[in-house]
Amino acid sequence: MSPITAREVTRFRPLASEQLQRRAMNDKFDELTRGLAQSVTRRGALKKFGLGLTGLALASLGLEYKAHAAPQKGFPCGHRCHHDSDCASGNCYFPGDLGKNFGRCYCP
Repeated sequence: MSPITAREVTRFRPLASEQLQRRAMNDKFDELTRGLAQSVTRRGALKKFGLGLTGLALASLGLEYKAHAAPQKGFPCGHRCHHDSDCASGNCYFPGDLGKNFGRCYCP
């Protein structure tokens, strides 16, 4: 038998890599099919189906989490104010012709 040359080794190296990848994929596929082929008892299947229906019913009744807006700090638009910080919008408008010491919260 003659020794293997470096040229022959490099020629077969990609083939070995492809074979390893195919074997790995075949193993993964075999694991998947074994998992799907496992038998499920009627009782277990009905239990999972019932839990799914219960979750669906609770979700349709509105028992999910509802987000709420943070409460506003300050007065609403149109309310009397003395400073910009008094208004939720941050705008306290003082009309010049009224001559009063208060303004109104203004919302642009």
